[in-house]
Amino acid sequence: MNIDIKLHKVDLPDQINFSDKIAIDCEFMGLNVERDRLCLVQISSGNNDAHIIQLDKEKYDAPNLKKILDNKNINKIFHFARADLLFIKKYLNVDVENVTCTKIMSKIARSYSDKHGLKDLVKEFIGIDISKQLQTSDFGGNLTEKQLKYCAQDVIFLHKISESLNNILIREGRIKLYKETIKFLKTRVDLDFASFKEDIWSH
Repeated sequence: MNIDIKLHKVDLPDQINFSDKIAIDCEFMGLNVERDRLCLVQISSGNNDAHIIQLDKEKYDAPNLKKILDNKNINKIFHFARADLLFIKKYLNVDVENVTCTKIMSKIARSYSDKHGLKDLVKEFIGIDISKQLQTSDFGGNLTEKQLKYCAQDVIFLHKISESLNNILIREGRIKLYKETIKFLKTRVDLDFASFKEDIWSH
């Protein structure tokens, strides 16, 4: 599969325009938002393309990217949006609007499975066995070709996966439940931001 990968330093170029539905993923230095910085944001239009933005760790000044993230008219498809939105809120100071999360979709739609990772969803709905070997590599410096391809594969399949999961949710009468659940995502991110990591519903 030929993927059109473009690496952008600091921000997206002014001339780039996206449609009303894009896929987004992020790469961090680790999973602790207080310690580990946001390194990359990847965006795909769904046409085998990936725009990879390597953020400035000193300023995080990316006005073109921020304009897209808080645009209510653009649907943003994430996989495990909870983590990505937390880092975006912390480092880019943006509350992302109009979010779809394929992990939440999968957990509600695919009750026949306990595997809801991106690798599992790509294998089921795309028929490709992708490698997640570079998931724990260093994204904070110069990027290798293998790292760029890894970043791209994390977004190029999300449009198709979200469509397939949406069809299951509708078929099984769970689409309303998903829509009600996704409304809570912003609050869940705010709880994470305030260091409430535990299940707030537990006894």
